[in-house]
Amino acid sequence: MKPTITIEYCPKCNWLMRAAYMAQELLTTFSEDVYGITLQPSDISGKYNIRINEAVIFDRKEQGRFPDIKELKQLIRDVVCPDKSLGHSDNA
Repeated sequence: MKPTITIEYCPKCNWLMRAAYMAQELLTTFSEDVYGITLQPSDISGKYNIRINEAVIFDRKEQGRFPDIKELKQLIRDVVCPDKSLGHSDNA
């Protein structure tokens, strides 16, 4: 079964638009590789993490920042379909 990506965000911090943008970018790149992407409002203030199924691949509080989209695509690709080329996103 294809994995599901979940973006959990803090609605009090107004991070819905950021989460929606990231979801759009990920669906554009991985539409055939994932079951879907879920946007999940968090009850915890300041929370912003990204999971593949239940495994956290990026946590804003741990990293002290948000991921850029290139980094996020690479992290997801490495788990979901390691042989997939990301085109310009693979370039240094």
